[in-house]
Amino acid sequence: MNIQIFGTSKSFDTKKAERYFKERRIAFQSIDLLRFGLSPREFDSVLRAVGGIDKLIDWDKKDPQIDLMRYMDDAAAKEDKVYENPKLMRCPVVRNGKQATVGYCPEIWQRWT
Repeated sequence: MNIQIFGTSKSFDTKKAERYFKERRIAFQSIDLLRFGLSPREFDSVLRAVGGIDKLIDWDKKDPQIDLMRYMDDAAAKEDKVYENPKLMRCPVVRNGKQATVGYCPEIWQRWT
């Protein structure tokens, strides 16, 4: 099992995800999403695993770019904008090989162990 947690230091859900794996003594790699982001292949893999760009975007965030994306129909344009600006993603993005989740999802992570 190769767990990667992409998140930010200010995200409470990222901290909860790290605590979840620490309490179960499962090794994980923590990656700062704002500093390092996702590689193009990782980004595509996460999009396929979670079911599209709309599930990856943090629609609750107060950001003018998110307000503009609400009216965009082109999924590729949304993907480009989110890839270039990772702060628009919901945190944490947790990967286990080709599987991935967005947000705090302990019920899914339990199946991975």
